[in-house]
Amino acid sequence: MTAEIGTAEAELGLRERKRIATRRAIQLAALELASERGFDHVTVDEISHAANVSPRTFFNYFPSKESAIIGELPELPDEASIERFIEAGPAESILDGMGRLLIAAIETGDLDGDLDGGHAGENAASAKELHALRRALLKGNPEPFAQRMASMHKFEDALSAVVQRRLAHDEPALAGDEETLHQRARLVTYVAFAGMRHAWSCWADHGGVEPLADRLRSSFAQLQSLGGQLD
Repeated sequence: MTAEIGTAEAELGLRERKRIATRRAIQLAALELASERGFDHVTVDEISHAANVSPRTFFNYFPSKESAIIGELPELPDEASIERFIEAGPAESILDGMGRLLIAAIETGDLDGDLDGGHAGENAASAKELHALRRALLKGNPEPFAQRMASMHKFEDALSAVVQRRLAHDEPALAGDEETLHQRARLVTYVAFAGMRHAWSCWADHGGVEPLADRLRSSFAQLQSLGGQLD
């Protein structure tokens, strides 16, 4: 039985590595073609051919060429993680809770993309290359840049709504003051986004060697430390 469990886990690990490799191959093909030909002169069929996948496989990973070029963006984690954050109460600082919530979003999505130790060098190289290509392409193309920013704002609004629920849970009196609740939630969200941007920047600067979730933990720990110094 133990051998069977080990084999099943190994197969799951192999499938996950293949899934990550396929996703990154599609993104790399999309970015390279768009960089060479221009954003508007690349098709899904061409990207699929360059990535050595079928168009059907492409659409299993991305809904459009734009999404492949823009890349993965964070989404809220599962409802159980959200409820834990909301019900944690004043015993847990809201910044600690936000850090855990964002880490849950990364670890349950495709942003972290960490492979096992045997593939660490390959993982770091591909992550660094994708980041460099995407940064250059978005800088010179207002349309995909605007789409990426719109997606980030959508996530920001969703996160702020969750923060409002947490604040109202911690301080029920706030529920009756919608403007104060809204503005306070926005402030907390902006601080959390600053920590997330710092984590992404450090992660990219170091070539994506470490899991993004680990870098996010470090950035939020630094935020907490700075907050203590400001008291």
